[in-house]
Amino acid sequence: MAEIIPFPVRPAYEEEVEIDLLTAVDAAIRDLREIASRWGEESSRLQAEECRVMLERAFNAAV
Repeated sequence: MAEIIPFPVRPAYEEEVEIDLLTAVDAAIRDLREIASRWGEESSRLQAEECRVMLERAFNAAV
């Protein structure tokens, strides 16, 4: 029988910090750039890179 490991419970914050769309996309681009540089499988790295490029284009078009 499989052992089910629950996800950790996210702590409740008194005030949620709102983040605007452009900041979120900018952070995602940086994260994907870092992830793509470390992933071992070529297909995973390429998928992350394609996603980063798409977000970067959308970000640059919006700014």
